Amino acid sequence: MAPDELMAEACRLATESVDNDWGGPFGAVIARGGEIVARGQNRVLLTGDITAHAEVETIRKAVVVLNREAPSIARAHQNESTLELIPRPVGSPDPVPQRARMLIGHEMYISGAPCPMCMSAIYWARIDAVYFANDLEATSRIGFDDAFQYEDFGRPLDQRRIRIEQFRPELGRAAYEAWETKPDKHPY
Repeated sequence: MAPDELMAEACRLATESVDNDWGGPFGAVIARGGEIVARGQNRVLLTGDITAHAEVETIRKAVVVLNREAPSIARAHQNESTLELIPRPVGSPDPVPQRARMLIGHEMYISGAPCPMCMSAIYWARIDAVYFANDLEATSRIGFDDAFQYEDFGRPLDQRRIRIEQFRPELGRAAYEAWETKPDKHPY
């Protein structure tokens, strides 16, 4: 499919979400080489799950499609599909020499610019490119304004809108030490 067709499908999914009362006007597709791997749409109202944004739903579906052995992926299949270890890109500041491939090589087409939660998921998924139809200003005009979140993330912890502070670090230390010393860990 051409990029125009991929964007048209994302926008069709967005309208379908609204028409069916599933959630806001957001749809997304993940493609590789012009072929759709997964489709998703906002389903917050349908599920009551505030993380059921189109981008997150689409990433979850892509992972299921690409990891056919899931959810029992376990060690036998860790080095397959999205969990295959690949070398860090040249010039990357990443201190780990290799990580799981995730969705490298894929693109996402979205009806609206991603919110901070979705953008974080996109970064973690390592998607190569994101294309959106409606920008943040248009999204704000229809009642989905995320600008305050982007601004809040840039503030020191003690100046954020939601109270956030470190608490009892000694309790969390054991889990970090377990990961750090695990000889067969699978970096992702």
